[in-house]
Amino acid sequence: MNNIFPVIISVPEKERALKGKDLVASLSDFARKGLLISAKKFGTKLTGELLKDENGAPVPVNGIFWSLSHKPEYAAGVAATYPIGIDIEKIRTYKEALKKKVAHQNEWDLGGDEPSEVLFFRYWTAKESVLKATGQGLKGLSSCRILDVPDKKSMIIDSMNRKWIVEHFYFDDYIASIVKDEYDIIWSVL
Repeated sequence: MNNIFPVIISVPEKERALKGKDLVASLSDFARKGLLISAKKFGTKLTGELLKDENGAPVPVNGIFWSLSHKPEYAAGVAATYPIGIDIEKIRTYKEALKKKVAHQNEWDLGGDEPSEVLFFRYWTAKESVLKATGQGLKGLSSCRILDVPDKKSMIIDSMNRKWIVEHFYFDDYIASIVKDEYDIIWSVL
């Protein structure tokens, strides 16, 4: 099977109203529901506890890699047979100082004429998805480089001396990015 099935779930209003640890726990539950649906669509079932290693990276379950992401309005999960990463963000204004932390000027020059908010969150979510797939987390941000932006739905990133293909998906003022490689991505928003 050459398809990956990321699942994005809309978080109900009453859950969005939660605060602090209760909100985080609820969002995590929704992301895990998305993961279980993704695994089922992929043709497998994740059994057992979903654990993370000492760096906070998800530990594969019976050879199935997984990744989660969530924001107050949406949660996402994905299962795959290769190291996978997914990230979602709302496209919004950002602090200009963050731009230099996310990418170098030569990387920004690859973005063309796309609106700055969209481009910023494309870069951010793409790098975050790769950093999740590599297990580095944000500590690897400075060594994760955008090599090419062939179109508005994909980019190629270098991290840990490997090229990663990332696909973008736009929905409801949000962007989701996922490590694609040679797989076809079939998105679901529930």
